[in-house]
Amino acid sequence: MQFNLNELPIIQRMAWLQHAIAPRPICFASTIDKEGNVNLSPFSFFNLFSSNPPIVIFSPARKGRDNTTKHTLENVLDFPEVVINICDYNMVQQVSLASCEFPKGVDEFTKAGFTKESSLLVKPPRVKESPVQLECKVLEVKPLGTEGGAGNLVIAEVLLMHVNDAILNEDNTMIDQTKLHHVARLGGDWYCKVDSSNLFRVEKPNLKLGIGVDALPVSIRNSNILTGNHLGQLGNVHELPFVDPAFNDDRLKNIIQYYSINPDDMEKELHLYAEELLDAGKVSEAWQVLLALNQ
Repeated sequence: MQFNLNELPIIQRMAWLQHAIAPRPICFASTIDKEGNVNLSPFSFFNLFSSNPPIVIFSPARKGRDNTTKHTLENVLDFPEVVINICDYNMVQQVSLASCEFPKGVDEFTKAGFTKESSLLVKPPRVKESPVQLECKVLEVKPLGTEGGAGNLVIAEVLLMHVNDAILNEDNTMIDQTKLHHVARLGGDWYCKVDSSNLFRVEKPNLKLGIGVDALPVSIRNSNILTGNHLGQLGNVHELPFVDPAFNDDRLKNIIQYYSINPDDMEKELHLYAEELLDAGKVSEAWQVLLALNQ
């Protein structure tokens, strides 16, 4: 299926994009107007774009229904400061409640049941219940259009970061990813929760280059069992491994012994075993199993 987005009604276009481009982190933005009235509203068009300087961007879009603008946008244009409160699972229903289109001047902190906490460097208050709060100054607001659905990029520099001690690791040196249960926005009414049950690690290349999928032996590269993810793991080693005589594995020995008279079946079983090892993150062991074909 394919279609030209410009030929779709705005609401339908937004739905297709928001279902496809996900998950999106949630910026729970606290702002104030010239009179000091506080506004609190969530935005899922949000992310980190620079570490030095520390820049985040979120986008309060014009409403697709009537082309009106959000109070948050009006506030940052009048008073260029914002606190971005990170949304976690324990507060997601209240965050959703705060997205209601309350009249200007209504305090969403009160409506959604959140607690105001004074900021140190900016005037908008922080959300006490949020595990991470970013005090920011707004550097620029860049409109992307003037019609309904058009975004407005709020480019903000993080001045001060508050982190709840409860989500730190044992050494208090970094956020423990298993303790911060991020919530991200999908399409429609759908969200997703990040916790230890759906976290996984991907070893990242640093200074050394991976050998690449194209350097893998043909029998591995053309495997009917190993997926692209598996090949990516195998290709991320810094040099082609060699057979380690010290590698001792009873299951490997049994496969070689049982299927010694049928090389095709042996290759299949070795690939199945390597698949299990790669799924468990045991790349070195998987390589030793796969190299057994050449012994």
